[in-house]
Amino acid sequence: ISDLPAAGSAPEWMSEKAISIGQYFVASGVYTVFGVSLPVSGAPRFQNYLFHDLEKLYGGMWDLVEDPYEHARKMIDHIDKKRRALGIDKKRERVLMDMADRQKLEAA
Repeated sequence: ISDLPAAGSAPEWMSEKAISIGQYFVASGVYTVFGVSLPVSGAPRFQNYLFHDLEKLYGGMWDLVEDPYEHARKMIDHIDKKRRALGIDKKRERVLMDMADRQKLEAA
């Protein structure tokens, strides 16, 4: 999942479940942005683990951004970076295919 151009977002604190769902996303390899601070701000080593080391292990990581525009920009930047890595960031001509054309592709 970490190679896909996707990001998770929790712009507001709804409940403790938001953190556990976000951690599931991060452990699955998804870049996840939280809109308020996590209750780990007093633990710098653990904070470093969440915001940097998890990306090395699983491909996903946490980020904290309170400003909604910056929140969205960081997610879009991440998605654009993943699209470039996959080579799907360039516009291409779209071709509408019928079933016969698709079967020819599968046979090739």
